Amino acid sequence: MIPVSALTLVTQLTVTIADRVPSFNLEPVCRGIAQQGGLALEPNQSARQDFKGCIKSETAVRAKLVKRWSTFKAADKANCIGESSAGGLPSYTDLLTCLQMASDASKLNH
Repeated sequence: MIPVSALTLVTQLTVTIADRVPSFNLEPVCRGIAQQGGLALEPNQSARQDFKGCIKSETAVRAKLVKRWSTFKAADKANCIGESSAGGLPSYTDLLTCLQMASDASKLNH
């Protein structure tokens, strides 16, 4: 049996973690995408343009998250922050996708 004090601590940590949209260092994930040519829409687009496009895209997704943050459940936010940060390449796109899927799953269960 888990002591009540441990459950209280976990609950407080979950709420604290989920209070606001996290601040991710986007450089590693965007450098990786740029090196792979992941965002290039035109064949002659450079890795530097890919990097800038990735940063711009991730920043726009973060702005969406800021607007919608209060609509997501605290437990989902804490879980998705962990998932989107796994592997050391955090992404707001991954975070938003995770939160949307959790929200959709919750609606299906009701």
